[in-house]
Amino acid sequence: MSDTPEFANFDEFWPFYVREHSSKTNRRLHFVGTSLALGCVATAVVMRKPLMALAAPVLGYGGAWVGHFFVEKNRPATFKYPLWSLMGDFKMYGMILRGRMDEEVERVLRDYAAKAAEAEAKTDGAAPPAPAPAN
Repeated sequence: MSDTPEFANFDEFWPFYVREHSSKTNRRLHFVGTSLALGCVATAVVMRKPLMALAAPVLGYGGAWVGHFFVEKNRPATFKYPLWSLMGDFKMYGMILRGRMDEEVERVLRDYAAKAAEAEAKTDGAAPPAPAPAN
């Protein structure tokens, strides 16, 4: 059995992505990295310097991976879910720009804790009591 959950779609992946980015420092490193990557791509297009675009993934992932390995101490989702992770990066970027990512992290962590508590309650009460011995 895999230690990483499987997802049917991006909507299922998103809460996992958010939990993997629960540290504000990690989210800030992602934001800076994504901004630098977008700047490299824009510079490559505007200045007609295609080699500049090669710096985009290095700068974009560099900060993000520092955030994962040294701040969150987890493995970047990019390694197993590259497309959904990239989509998550841009969704998070937009939410940070709008000032909504902190509340999204709180919501996802609250929902996750509630589901975990519910699952534990079901597990604790799932076994029926042993039958009384017959006389």
